[in-house]
Amino acid sequence: MITRRSVIGGLSGAIASSALIGSARAQDTAAEPSADPNSNAFSFDALTERMKARAAEAYTPPSSSVPDHIRQLDYEAYKQVAFRPDRAIWEGTDLPFRLQAFHTGWLFNEPVRLFEVVDGEARELTFSTEDFEYRPPLDAETFRNTELPGVAGFRVHFPLNRADVFDEVIAFQGASYFRAVGYGNVYGISARGLAIDTASSREEEFPRFTEFYIERPTPQSRQIRIYAALDSESVTGAYAFTVTPGRDTITDVTARLFFRNDVQRLGVAPMTSMFLYGENNRATFDDYRARVHDSEGLRIVRNNGDEIWRHLNNPRVLANSFFGEENPVSFALNQRHRAFADYEDAEARYDKRPSLRVEPRHGFEKGHVQLVEIPADADHMDNIVAFWTPADPIQAGASPEYAYRMVWGDAGSEESTLALAVSTRTGIGGTSGSRDDSIRKFVVDFSGGMLRGLRPDAPVTPATYVGGGEVVTSSLARVEDGLWRFAIDIRPEGERPVEMAVRLTVADRPLTETWLYQWRRGDENRRD
Repeated sequence: MITRRSVIGGLSGAIASSALIGSARAQDTAAEPSADPNSNAFSFDALTERMKARAAEAYTPPSSSVPDHIRQLDYEAYKQVAFRPDRAIWEGTDLPFRLQAFHTGWLFNEPVRLFEVVDGEARELTFSTEDFEYRPPLDAETFRNTELPGVAGFRVHFPLNRADVFDEVIAFQGASYFRAVGYGNVYGISARGLAIDTASSREEEFPRFTEFYIERPTPQSRQIRIYAALDSESVTGAYAFTVTPGRDTITDVTARLFFRNDVQRLGVAPMTSMFLYGENNRATFDDYRARVHDSEGLRIVRNNGDEIWRHLNNPRVLANSFFGEENPVSFALNQRHRAFADYEDAEARYDKRPSLRVEPRHGFEKGHVQLVEIPADADHMDNIVAFWTPADPIQAGASPEYAYRMVWGDAGSEESTLALAVSTRTGIGGTSGSRDDSIRKFVVDFSGGMLRGLRPDAPVTPATYVGGGEVVTSSLARVEDGLWRFAIDIRPEGERPVEMAVRLTVADRPLTETWLYQWRRGDENRRD
């Protein structure tokens, strides 16, 4: 069902930005966005040709001209730089979108260029310190008349939750990171344009978006189009994003890539999230909150109709899992628990964090979905990564194109006739009167779907697989209508990880999605 590899050692990390800041205003500055440096004409095809030509040239690392007093802003100081909403692009117009820029400083000292595209012509958007407010304890005079060599990124606002309020819908900042929200969501999971050599034997490479071209919407627009140039030591690329805000915010992506170098492991449509603990490893943290995570499981819908739920874990060593797929329908990192009482965190509001589903359109013929789980001991650490890796190695000169849809919103959008694995719990094995530290118990609850209406004596059978451990005992029982509980005690074999899979069936017909889990001896040790 799955092949698993462990990677122990260092991993170059990336930090996706949290609730960041900025503001913007346009000036009519000429740009050079097309293949012809004497033309302001812009098209996605012209951007593609320019990035293809750049791939034939030697890579030039970014050089920053950010002034020292901005570069040296730390996290606390950076939070005091606030955008001025009245300076936003398209402010005071009847257009349904607003655009605000992010200030440089803290982690973001490699400026990017922004362009507005109107009727096929691109004009650069420039910004000054007049577009930002510098709050105490910052000395505003220190920043007055400072030349800004660029901005750190931008965000798009749209009346998502109320017709009279422009809510932040999507933001691009830091390397090729971006994230979005649907109706009622707060920021959580993020995405990247591309991942290169993540959790491999090579040092991870972080391509970055260097330029963005944003089409001016019309008063009737309900979507906005954004184009981006990507560059790094190994690859260049031209990206097109069509963003449609809504109950689920949809981002349609086309990525045209041109490789300068061989790549050991390519990550397409990468997602970055956080899983500290849930009901499966709650005992390892002394915390008043019941759960702390932005996502709790990887969900894959295969082209044969099978549905997989791989519950996330916070392992004691870095772990890789590989799921071989061919033309998958979708893969997602989901936040299934949606009630405040599931988390009891009034500030972070994990119950409002969006799920993110990738629906492949082109370029996902054969390969695997890779899940990376990195040990973490605090909730500010993004320790979960998932992406698509093509089966064929990427070699210098390759120019693949990928198209996919990203859906940001509640996990309720995962429609299925199958029952779902709604909880995963673990603990010491054995019975209450005879506990055994050498055995680990796993309890999985399946709910909904075709389990509804089944009698307690219905011929429901668990189809199970266990690798790396001995099954000591297992049981299945109906708890209530539509809710069935599977429990299994496993004695691990040595130090290798235990892989588990189960789904409930009647006459070999699946009633539930397939639950997967990976556990290593020692994962249950306390880390607080």
